Amino acid sequence: MEPKTILAADVGSTTTKVIMLEHDGQCYRICGRAAAPTTVEKPFLDVMIGLRNAVNRLATWMNRPLLRDNRLLIPGTASEGADVFLATSSAGGGLQMLVTGLVRSLTAESAQRAALGAGAVVMDVLSMDDTRLAVDCVQKVREMRPDMILFTGGTDEGSANYIAAVAEYLAAADPLPRFGTGFKMPVIYAGNIHAREVVASVLGGRVLLSMVDNVRPTLEKEVLQPARHEIHRVFLEHVMAQAPGYQTLLDWTGGRLQPTPLAVGKMVQQVAAGLGTDVVALDIGGATTDVFSWASGQFNRTVSANLGMSYSLGNVLKEASLGRVVSWLPFAMSEDELSNWYANKAIKPTTLPETLDELLLEHAAAREALRLAMDHHYSLAVTLKGIRQERLIDEVFEQKSTGQPLVDMVQVGAIIGSGGVLSHAPRRAQAALILLDALGPMGVTRLFVDSVFMLPHLGALSDLEPDAALATLWRECLVPLGTVVAPVGSGRPGHLLAQVSVEGTDLDLLVGQLAVLPLAPGQVARLKVRPAYGWDAGAGRNQVLETTVHGGEVGVILDGRGRPLELPVEPALRRRSLADWWLAMDAYPRAALHTLTGREVV
Repeated sequence: MEPKTILAADVGSTTTKVIMLEHDGQCYRICGRAAAPTTVEKPFLDVMIGLRNAVNRLATWMNRPLLRDNRLLIPGTASEGADVFLATSSAGGGLQMLVTGLVRSLTAESAQRAALGAGAVVMDVLSMDDTRLAVDCVQKVREMRPDMILFTGGTDEGSANYIAAVAEYLAAADPLPRFGTGFKMPVIYAGNIHAREVVASVLGGRVLLSMVDNVRPTLEKEVLQPARHEIHRVFLEHVMAQAPGYQTLLDWTGGRLQPTPLAVGKMVQQVAAGLGTDVVALDIGGATTDVFSWASGQFNRTVSANLGMSYSLGNVLKEASLGRVVSWLPFAMSEDELSNWYANKAIKPTTLPETLDELLLEHAAAREALRLAMDHHYSLAVTLKGIRQERLIDEVFEQKSTGQPLVDMVQVGAIIGSGGVLSHAPRRAQAALILLDALGPMGVTRLFVDSVFMLPHLGALSDLEPDAALATLWRECLVPLGTVVAPVGSGRPGHLLAQVSVEGTDLDLLVGQLAVLPLAPGQVARLKVRPAYGWDAGAGRNQVLETTVHGGEVGVILDGRGRPLELPVEPALRRRSLADWWLAMDAYPRAALHTLTGREVV
């Protein structure tokens, strides 16, 4: 029987968010939500203080008692408490792991994918082909203080000698865990099964050692689930049991606490299954940006731990370059001016933009942060490296190789954006533009934003009621922005790119043009695109595309800027193009775009 009321919490690094869900006979609806600062760090050192503050705020807003004597009213009644409590957590930086392997591009990369898929932040990757000196690696492990270590290496057919050497490195480092003083470091061994005795003899008495199936039993096969399940078990039973206040939180959830990224990943997989297409989801925060994908039948997640919109903004400007960020502004600004803006932002990283030009600066940085995070995802979500390929005779001369990205934007049918800069954009068209410019979707793609940061809560609910979680996701969480049609190709600006017809409305799409056809949320329409010679609208080069498109807050977006998207080199032309695109999307106030605090748009 489905519970009537569910209280769900996401304990983040800076904010603890709680929501109350009530079943209305069809799905769960949000009947209240609240937030409070997380209190996992000094001077509080008790995550439960922030959680109780958030729950009390929710109880006051709903006029419904949820706590009594600091204890949760579970199970509740019709007028107080809740039937079920669920929680996810990324507080204190989330689950932080060190991974090891013999070869960085083979077993170490498989170990990294296993850790990331389990919801971890990978602090470092050590391998026998590491360019650092052995003494430096040992010192790094000693200073790192991760929550746990995933130790992999070798296929089940290989030698155990090098694995013994890695075990000796770990033993020499004598790593200390992040939480707990008399607590042994959890180490999960998922390498060559014939080296288990060697590993146990070297590490057995020094660490909390567990063993699972090899993540790379052969070069041609990758087995990640046993390692991911063990990471989750160790996270609950050992790591969180030592974290400040987490034992009480574990008791409240009945042991169902899970890392926030793991919960989000579950919902991404459910969306992909429901839509029957590849899906990419991005969560851009203040310090990190997570990218999730379901592509080519595989789930992958990456964490860009130094790309964010507040604490990590400096890394975005450094990695992307100041010039690239400036190129997204429709007004002239020097790199020195941009540096000054960032210096002010660094003093108070959590401040929000107060003027349109500050908002445009934030959005310019967000484009580059998402682009860099997606590039990082492309580099890790790849086919297996080092395998022996069997090819048919007609494939011999094709340039195919292993280690190729699994995500193909032509096959991605949906993109989900989350994080304050997207979810709380003043206009939905701004979020759509940021996703378009940063990711460059190709063909026909639906765009969504997670408007209320519910993906973690619903991911936790999916373990209990998967169908109800998915129904609630579509009804309460994801806001459809619309459908983008982005033909692939290149041509001279102003020339005809395609003839487009949507439910009787005809339009000539020109090269370099952005256009929007209104189509409200919940509405569908038949789309026909007849591309010019050399262009691919999603049905193949020079082929007519006929498909169904879904409406949204923005509508049907026709993106004629070509792929890959390249901004004009000449500054005045580039700024004029940006202004034209944004006016076509009605993304920013028309009058303000022409003044921008006294600066005229060229």
